[in-house]
Amino acid sequence: MRSAEIRKRFLGHFEANGHTVVPSVPLPFEDPNLLFVNAGMVQFVPYFVGQQTPPWPRATSIQKCIRTPDIDEVGKTTRHGTFFQMNGNFSFGDYFKERAITLAWELSTNSVADGGFGLDGERIWATVYLDDDEAIDIWHKVIGLPLERIVRKGMDDNFWSMGIAGPCGPCSELYYDRGPDYGVEGGPAVDEDRYMEFWNLVFMQNERGPQNGPGKSDFPILGELPRKNIDTGMGMERMATLMQGVDNLYEIDETRPVLDRAAQLAGKVYGAHSGHAAAQSHPDDVRLRVVADHVRTALMLIGDGVTPANEGRGYVLRRIMRRAVRSMRLLGVQEPVFPQLLPVSRDAMAPSYPELASDFERISSYAYAEEEAFLQTLRAGTTIFDTAVGAVRRASGTQLPADKAFQLHDTYGFPIDLTLEMAAEQGISVDEPGFRRLMAEQRARAKADARAKKTAHADLSLYRAARDAGAATDFTGYREIAREAVVASIIGEHGLLPAAGEGEEVELVLDATPFYAEGGGQQPDQGRILVNSNGREAELFVTDVQQPVPGLIVHRVTVHSGEVRPGDHVLAEVDPTRRAAVSRSHSGTHLLHAGLRRALGDTAAQAGSLNAPGRLRFDFKTPSAVPASVLSDVEDEINEVLLRDLEVRWFVTDQAEARRIGAIAMFGEKYGDQVRVVEIGDYSRELCGGTHVPRSSVIGMVKLLGEASIGSGVRRVEALVGLDAFRFLAREHVLVHQLSGEFKAHPDELPERIAGVLDRLKGAERELDKLRVAAVLAGAGPLADTAEQVDGVQLVTAEAPAGVSGNDLRSLVLDVRGRLAAGRSAVVLLASPGENGVNFVAAVNQAGQDAGLSAGQLVRAFAPVLGARGGGKADLAQGAGGDAANLAAAFEAVRQAVASAR
Repeated sequence: MRSAEIRKRFLGHFEANGHTVVPSVPLPFEDPNLLFVNAGMVQFVPYFVGQQTPPWPRATSIQKCIRTPDIDEVGKTTRHGTFFQMNGNFSFGDYFKERAITLAWELSTNSVADGGFGLDGERIWATVYLDDDEAIDIWHKVIGLPLERIVRKGMDDNFWSMGIAGPCGPCSELYYDRGPDYGVEGGPAVDEDRYMEFWNLVFMQNERGPQNGPGKSDFPILGELPRKNIDTGMGMERMATLMQGVDNLYEIDETRPVLDRAAQLAGKVYGAHSGHAAAQSHPDDVRLRVVADHVRTALMLIGDGVTPANEGRGYVLRRIMRRAVRSMRLLGVQEPVFPQLLPVSRDAMAPSYPELASDFERISSYAYAEEEAFLQTLRAGTTIFDTAVGAVRRASGTQLPADKAFQLHDTYGFPIDLTLEMAAEQGISVDEPGFRRLMAEQRARAKADARAKKTAHADLSLYRAARDAGAATDFTGYREIAREAVVASIIGEHGLLPAAGEGEEVELVLDATPFYAEGGGQQPDQGRILVNSNGREAELFVTDVQQPVPGLIVHRVTVHSGEVRPGDHVLAEVDPTRRAAVSRSHSGTHLLHAGLRRALGDTAAQAGSLNAPGRLRFDFKTPSAVPASVLSDVEDEINEVLLRDLEVRWFVTDQAEARRIGAIAMFGEKYGDQVRVVEIGDYSRELCGGTHVPRSSVIGMVKLLGEASIGSGVRRVEALVGLDAFRFLAREHVLVHQLSGEFKAHPDELPERIAGVLDRLKGAERELDKLRVAAVLAGAGPLADTAEQVDGVQLVTAEAPAGVSGNDLRSLVLDVRGRLAAGRSAVVLLASPGENGVNFVAAVNQAGQDAGLSAGQLVRAFAPVLGARGGGKADLAQGAGGDAANLAAAFEAVRQAVASAR
């Protein structure tokens, strides 16, 4: 029975028994405590804990889940997988234990013809919590399960809670006896390979208190819940394993095709090694299982909108994909593998998730681009890693130093998990605690630098204290750009101040302000604050506005004249010209976002922005470059919207209503229960806290300057807005007019004329390169004639003309080596002084290599004398740097090295 059929029967069974079918939520669910949905009940938590009233008394779902804590165990056993599906049925204060047990038993044992799974009831065992006599009575007296097939287990195994104070309760798990081929008799307490768990029934009947100790069960039971709930989970992969008669989750219909295709690409046969245990532990089979699991997981993650990145969900995806690629390389496959494997996974999963097929072009474009980028990283980083490992071994060490691991990560983009894996393969460890310390120090420096740029104090405790003491700020800037206010506090370099005088730079907190604090990509307002209090006057220039902690707006000011004190009455005035320019850019950004989504699809989601006076920057997710023609069309569409003079309006609503009406939210942003929605006519609708123009025509004009990549799967568009856009076009007009005069051509003919000139210049450069190389190589014959005999070795050491490039010098060395007697050992080392040191290349012919000579070793003898560095292989090596004044001594070091090698 295929997985899609299992899915259909499960949902059909519970729908027929009064359950509402609820779709799976996306894997990156909106829960601040989770990277991904990791259990079937996650979307129902608000109903279980009483935060919301459930819209139905009973529900059923097939939930996509991901668990990554055991990622390093994937493939080593047949139990661990990152992506899985949890089939669940839920009761919110409706039915309880007896009905939950009966429904599970009926679906499991009813015949296939009657819509069930047809499992043999004589082979099903149940576990219950130690003192849950009620569940035992139901299993024995209602279902008819013999007491010898009902096993009592403790709190660690058969008691569920969320890990925090709240609902909890005992569990009852269903196990299926797979027979003596899988282990010994005795039930699930003895062997959980033979007796496979396939369903867990959670009876939420208690309320627990907070954790008292380190143990999983160290918490008190406070009493019973007033409304008892049911949460069950039947593992799709477990049931498919049973229904399809295979050994494990890697061999079911949704996974095995990828494994088989990977084995075919690698020229391997999965499970070819004798014995069941060997098939699970052989390195080739482990790697094939890793590939099968990780390719499917990557497919599902990208399908749900996750894209590769360096942190958060995107980093988990990146790590999973890289482990799959690495596993295939260890199996001997060097070329890209996702183009071969991802379509196989799509075909296996599409019967259950048709959207994977319809959206495959987007999914595959992200996956293939990520793999290609990783292969480039792998090629560069592996060389550095091998060098570092070699240094460890030469020093008789067993551990890669933390600074080397950090260098691989920070400089070459080599992830630490990959370094750990490769080090383990080489039989050495990594100073991982040291690496984590260096990473933490780097993050701390970055955060401190970022905070220091935005606020006067990296320590936010002062701001929190000011806010908690009643200095929270009422922002009024949506309705006005000037207002009267009272100074709540003045913050200086070392804390709160009683006053600030002329020339001082301080931070001011007002009880209310029209000044917009930087946020959501919008730059802050600037302006001035005028003091007129108790006969004192002062003028302060506002240079920056930040919100270092929620609810507190801080104005960074310079006191131009007079003195300001807490309690002073002031007039806060925003610079209207700057505010209007920034608002035009912000509204323009909304239009650009809408235009890109219309052109590229909803996956072109915002990843960042900057709204400054006269210009904007918009980052968005897309797997590849945006064609110039598409950008041109988007620009035309935006400017047509400006001409339509659409009204810009905003209103506040709750998140659920905002989602219902299709308001776009920036992924990763945290929004409160109440959100502000900004609409530009019927063209754009987004959640936004920024300031905007009243009508679209006020923007004037938007000119897109181009787009570029700023990271894997993220592009950036920059644009000018309003008068800045007009000025840009005016300058371009003048420039085009000048070029037309120089080339004596119509503006439309300029691209072709300029391209022709560039082609001619490139042709001339190629001819010059040929002449330069010919001139260099012309000296090969005379240099070969200078060969001296050192213990039977033909040795040429000479200074080549100054300024010869490394490539040309290599050609010259190879030419000289080719002119020496082939049957006798020959060594050539030439050096060319330059502005940045010395370029040098060494070459050894085959006879010399057979006699034990190595170009790499000779360069390592030559380079230190100059104060340079170099290396290479036995036949060819090179380096650069050092002082040309030491060339004679360096050449002598090579002669001695040749003599000692003989």
